[in-house]
This record gives sequence, structure tokens and C-alpha cells, in this order.
Amino acid sequence: MRIIISPAKKMRVDPDSFAPDQLPQFLTEAERLKNILREMTQEQLRRLWRCSDTIAKRNAERLAGMDLYQNLTPAVLAYEGIQYQYMAPGVFEDAQFDYIRRHLRILSGFYGLLRPFDGVTPYRLEMQARLSKDGGRGLYAFWGGRLADQLAAETDLVWNLASKEYSRAVEPYLPAGVRLLTCTFGEYRDGRVVEKGTLCKMARGQMVRWLAENHITRTEELIHFNGLGYQFSGPHSTEKNLVFIKAR
Repeated sequence: MRIIISPAKKMRVDPDSFAPDQLPQFLTEAERLKNILREMTQEQLRRLWRCSDTIAKRNAERLAGMDLYQNLTPAVLAYEGIQYQYMAPGVFEDAQFDYIRRHLRILSGFYGLLRPFDGVTPYRLEMQARLSKDGGRGLYAFWGGRLADQLAAETDLVWNLASKEYSRAVEPYLPAGVRLLTCTFGEYRDGRVVEKGTLCKMARGQMVRWLAENHITRTEELIHFNGLGYQFSGPHSTEKNLVFIKAR
């Protein structure tokens, strides 16, 4: 079993808390992307990143000095978004670290597919970025089936806690023998389940923490998650999608 989650835009450098286990598996592809980005002007980067001039300038300077081999931070500690705040890996115990080391994988527009303790450096590149090179139509075409192939080589069951933006880089390419099970978090309103971005990120992070704390490995155990007021809803769930409704 593998759990896939999204990365976060906000990143930090922390080479001291834990040493990375290894370099990312798709480092050659990350090098290619780094070189493509370096060929772009700051204005082109600003449009690609859809950010302010100040943020574009800061990230262009980071890109110019980017080193993919030194001063690296374990991926699970490098991201600082809401999902990671609720996962709170910085206070995991050894057994929880062992769990995510084995089961958790982080999807990334820049690095492709990361193990939690792969060494990374801060970058800015979302999976849906319109970066067209080598005849492709963006990063989905750039990565193609490579990320799904890697997951399929590791497992025949994927628990999907990633956003649609990132799971789209995997789902279409998984072979028939690999089951993808998505967990959806929402509120029931006007006869339908409504997902809210921030609350979904909180719930995904909380669920990863719950999985690691309880060493969950069987699919039938997932329905017992009740963090942040969510409860499993059988009537809204299917074989491919477990739905958790937040109490109002």
C-alpha cells in the first residue's frame, strides 16, 4: 500500500533536524526542469508561477543558485503548507517516521514522486503549470506515465489523499492491476457533498497523522477515521471513493 499526497507552495530549509535518506528517484528529470526554468526570463517565470513581481524576483534568485545535491531537507519536513501543519511530522516518533518512510509518497511538479526522506531544495513549480517543452502540453505530459509506473512497481493499492491537480498526474496512467482509492472530505449541503479547499487540506494532513499513529495498513480500517469532526458516510461512498462528512 502507498499513500499519495500533494506538496505545498511554501517550503523551508532544514538540513539539521534529520539527514535525508537519499536523493529523489527522478533527479535527472528535475535537473532538466531546472535548466528549462533557468532559460526563462523573470517575466516569463512570473507568468508561469502566477505570482507578484516580488515573489518572482525572490524565486528567480533562488533558481539561479539552486543546488539539487547539497544543503538538502527531507521532503516531509521541507513543505510548510496547511496539510503539513496538520500532519505535524516534526513531532512524529520513530514508529511514525518508519510508517511514512514505507508508505507515504509526495507528488511534485518539480521532483515527480518523492519518498518522505528524499533530500530536496525549495522550488516553485505546480503540477498544472503551463510549461511546454519537448513538444509537450505542460508538466502532465512531461511526466507522462513515469510516476504511475513507479507506484505500480511498489504496490497494487494506492490511497489517494492528493488534490485533483496532483492525482491527475497518476490516475490516468495506473495499470488495471493497481487500485486507486480516493478519500474525499466535505460537508453535506443542499443534497450534495461540498469540498472546501482549506478544510480538505487540514483533513488530509490529519488523516496522514492518524494513519501513522495507528499504523493503518488495511483498507477496511480507513472508515474509522474521525478527525476534525469528520465521519465516514457509507451512502455517499463507492468502491473507488471513501467520503467523509464533517458534522455541522
